Amino acid sequence: MKAMILNRVCDLRVNHEPLDLVDIPVPEISDDEILLKVSTCGVCHTELDEIEGRTPPPRFPVVPGHQVVGRIIEVGANVTGHSTGDRVGVGWIYSSCGACEYCLNGFENLCPKFIATGRDADGGYAEYMKVPAASACSIPQIFTDIEAAPLLCAGAIGYRSLNLTELKNGQRLGLTGFGGSGHLVLKMVHHRYPDSDVYVFARNPSERSFALELGAVWAGDTTDRSPEKLHSIIDTTPAWMPVVEALGNLVPGGRLVINAIRKEEIDKESLLKLDYKEHLWMEKEIKSVANVCRTDISKFLLLAAEMGIRPEVQEFELEDASIALLDLKTQRIRGSKVLVIS
Repeated sequence: MKAMILNRVCDLRVNHEPLDLVDIPVPEISDDEILLKVSTCGVCHTELDEIEGRTPPPRFPVVPGHQVVGRIIEVGANVTGHSTGDRVGVGWIYSSCGACEYCLNGFENLCPKFIATGRDADGGYAEYMKVPAASACSIPQIFTDIEAAPLLCAGAIGYRSLNLTELKNGQRLGLTGFGGSGHLVLKMVHHRYPDSDVYVFARNPSERSFALELGAVWAGDTTDRSPEKLHSIIDTTPAWMPVVEALGNLVPGGRLVINAIRKEEIDKESLLKLDYKEHLWMEKEIKSVANVCRTDISKFLLLAAEMGIRPEVQEFELEDASIALLDLKTQRIRGSKVLVIS
């Protein structure tokens, strides 16, 4: 089968083609796994973190990709609930141990043996992929394969992030960074909290314009002060400076939710600008988002179908995966990027 593989950690500013197109064997499944013929796979900022070594794969080579849509062509002997021909999606959670305190209480995202799709196990930048059957979710018929792909991570992690804000209808929400996840969160807020205004912070003027098109009441630069203080802010950026700026835009008792698997080191000195009185006092909170649970994916897919969400998507061929990744690295973002594989 054809696959795009990562052979080494590298700097995308220097190496603009970090992935190699290769022919490798179709995976063989175990009794608890299914084999998918992949149709689409979303491209995520987390792939940049893998490539550049902030959350590196434990082995090389590896097939990236964790927003995978495909059809089942083989099921293992122990698999129930899935049949050949079914269309399913696979997100960041490939597997967890199932026996630790976190798994037993529905927090498998915190499992110490959490295995991530496309980093710890081969993912969806390929024509075929295997996965434990428990981590494959049915996809509502309302979505095409291309529309469904970004919902499996950008949408699901946005859903978890929004839940962690504990926002109440009528309270004000900020979004700092406005890419694949941010634009879906904005649509969710309009549906779930119709009286809540959304304020967007983004460096890129086109991202600010896009946010206003989708119904944000205000859009400014990352360093701007919002017209009103905000009850919650979700940060989806790879940098530290937006964290400091966001804390200054919160009301007393406000919460900042950081939706990023890693932060880059390039602007870490921004943390030296933290002022306790301005940024942290008055019982402000910071909460991080770690991975996703299976229920985040399945519940969000049902919510997205109910809402009739249609993500903004840019399509790329499998062999153009490096181009899509470089677009993400250089902030050429409008919605989500999806590889069309078959």
